[in-house]
Amino acid sequence: MTPMEHRSPHLLMQTGLSATWRRMRAIILRHWYVIRSSWPRAAELMYWPMVQMLTWGFLQKHLADTSGLGAVAAGLFIGGVLLWDILLRCQLGFSVAFLEEIWSRNLGHLMMSPLRPWELIAALIVVSLLKLAVAMTPVALLAYVMFGFNILSLGFAFAGFFAILVGTSWSMALVSTGAVLRWGLGAESIAWLVGFLVLPLSCVYYPVTTLPGWLQPVAWALPPTHVFEGLRAVVLNGELRSDLLLSGLVLDLVYLAAGMVVFNMLLKRAREAGTLVQMGE
Repeated sequence: MTPMEHRSPHLLMQTGLSATWRRMRAIILRHWYVIRSSWPRAAELMYWPMVQMLTWGFLQKHLADTSGLGAVAAGLFIGGVLLWDILLRCQLGFSVAFLEEIWSRNLGHLMMSPLRPWELIAALIVVSLLKLAVAMTPVALLAYVMFGFNILSLGFAFAGFFAILVGTSWSMALVSTGAVLRWGLGAESIAWLVGFLVLPLSCVYYPVTTLPGWLQPVAWALPPTHVFEGLRAVVLNGELRSDLLLSGLVLDLVYLAAGMVVFNMLLKRAREAGTLVQMGE
């Protein structure tokens, strides 16, 4: 028997998990070093969320001064902006990290290495959370200092909202990166557009009832809609809608499963078509 055959199953599992973590850690560190060593990249992550926050923050201040909505307007507008940017920045954090592997002509090397597709996905999920923290932490502090809105004041509801939004962002990122795998950089724009495609139907700044009747079922089929309806319930009525949290989480699981299926299908077709090693600038 070989030395490997003499090892216990427990030791073999440890070796496998250790190797998996080392491969994932290499991807995570590669992107973290890029962010850490380049202040323009870190500034870019924070720029648009800050612009959004200031724009909507001053709008709510104007509404508060002219209509007497006060803290209600702050909660609805600034809370909506912060939560929407969580989804958008997390999705872009995943998608852009993947695109950077293509732009640097590194994707073919990764696909020929022992790195498994699910390990790449897991590593990019961690990268997206790192980028989200870099982008949103100063913006959340800005919202508190300038406009007196503390996102953490939502309490348990915020934890549920956060989980739903990041889950949705990953499912969207899986589809957009899968499209790039299959059709190359010609599909790169999908990564930038997919978030804005669902924005009007997610009812970030207005209730679902504002939409035409035939569009409302479509909106309810999107997990973010449950988040923003839940936000309005918390801000306007002080009510935690557990039914909206539960339905949003269930839809999230469905979308994540569908995203994994689509990604694996498009990756398989890309391998069959031989497009993986042909991508690059």
